[in-house]
Amino acid sequence: MARESQSDGPESELQAILDALGDPDCRRIVRALDEPMTAGELADACDIPTSTTYRKLELLSEASLLVEGTELREDGHHATRYRLGFDEVAIALTEERDFEVSLSRPESGPEDRLATLWNEVRKQT
Repeated sequence: MARESQSDGPESELQAILDALGDPDCRRIVRALDEPMTAGELADACDIPTSTTYRKLELLSEASLLVEGTELREDGHHATRYRLGFDEVAIALTEERDFEVSLSRPESGPEDRLATLWNEVRKQT
C-alpha cells in the first residue's frame, strides 16, 4: 500500500476531498465501486441520473479519489471504467495547526500503469 501526502496546495486538495466525500451521491458511488464500473453501470447501481453521475465522477476524480481506465473493445467503442484510487483518507492537524490530508493508495500493477499511460495519450489527442 503506497502512501501519498497531499502537500501541493493543501487547502484546495483538502477541500476537494472534503467536498467529494461530503456529497451523499459521491459516497454512494464510492460504496458501489467494489470493482471497476462504467458511468452507466454506476448510475444504475446507485439509482442516480446519468448526468448527475458524470458530475459526481468528475468531483471524485478531481479529488484524486478515482482512477479512470479504458476498456478496449474489439468493436472500437471503448468504455471508461472507474475504480477507487484510495484505500484510506487521513486528515491530521500538524504542529503548525494546519490540516494535512494523505491518501493511502493500493499498489499499482502493470495494467494500472498502462491505463494511466493510455489516459494521458487520450488527453493529448
